[in-house]
Amino acid sequence: MIEFRFGVDDLATTAFSYSPFQEAVFSLRSLNDPARYPHHRPWLRRIRGCLDSLDHEVLSALVAPWRSVPDFLTPRPVRVRPVFADELEQVCATPPGVVAADFRATYRTEGALPPVVAHGLADPAALLARTADALDTYWHTCLVTDWWPRVQSIMEADLAYQGRTLAEQGAGAMLSGIDSRLTWTGGHLRLRTGRPNAQAPRHGTGISIAGRGMVLLPTLFARGAQALIDSTRPPMLFYPARGRATLSEEPPPVTDQALVRLLGRPRARLLLLLAEPASTTELAHRLDVTPGAVSQHLAVLYDAGLLSRTRSGRTVRYARTRLGGELCH
Repeated sequence: MIEFRFGVDDLATTAFSYSPFQEAVFSLRSLNDPARYPHHRPWLRRIRGCLDSLDHEVLSALVAPWRSVPDFLTPRPVRVRPVFADELEQVCATPPGVVAADFRATYRTEGALPPVVAHGLADPAALLARTADALDTYWHTCLVTDWWPRVQSIMEADLAYQGRTLAEQGAGAMLSGIDSRLTWTGGHLRLRTGRPNAQAPRHGTGISIAGRGMVLLPTLFARGAQALIDSTRPPMLFYPARGRATLSEEPPPVTDQALVRLLGRPRARLLLLLAEPASTTELAHRLDVTPGAVSQHLAVLYDAGLLSRTRSGRTVRYARTRLGGELCH
């Protein structure tokens, strides 16, 4: 059990975020053990032809057999929606001594280190540079075009849900509701843990937030809430993102011919896709059309009252209104 102790002001500095870099690193678990992550199988099939260009030796070594990753590969997001390139730059600034210590902590014993890491720790700076290059290639080859837009849509939907819960039920209900391992009682957030590992304290640990706040991060690669704690920084709490199973879904076929006759096939398909909020770019990727074509249809559906739209930074996300949902059903 880990108990996070919140003071009067600590909830005010607790915030949600999500990290493209961390999700990219965690996605390596599905490459190493695809049977454990069935929702990623369609994506794995799609990228099979791209895998030959990757540095498999290094990428495989970034995930230990018990699925832990070195702490320096999970940088704390500095804003709600960080950019992969910025986070990669942050990782590249990791001191060589930290790189070596984190790899050893992840693998627990020198004898368990993969050969590429064991040899690479003779020059941790060079190992870090090779790791960064491997992750950058992996991101641009396998993730950025198809996978990340879908993942980002799931993350945004999760954050929207948590925001509604906070507004309607309060912080205690929101915090205890993000995962069954969490309970909130009297200003304390308790996390029921499994066996201890390199990335979590031992059972019975009490952690005072002490004005640092907490960062809450949805992820597609956790089966339950997990803590990452550093005494000098805000603790991070990973939890399973809502709707992660939808990653395996293909765009639904339009089978309601009345809806097609009413709206036309492109608009009917868009309306069916928008059961969860999505941006123009995400929809264009999923439908394999240009963002301009999608934008025109979205404008018509929005003007007809079938869609709503909200702005998150520079991104506008669309979702079905109640009228749009009733029309689909």
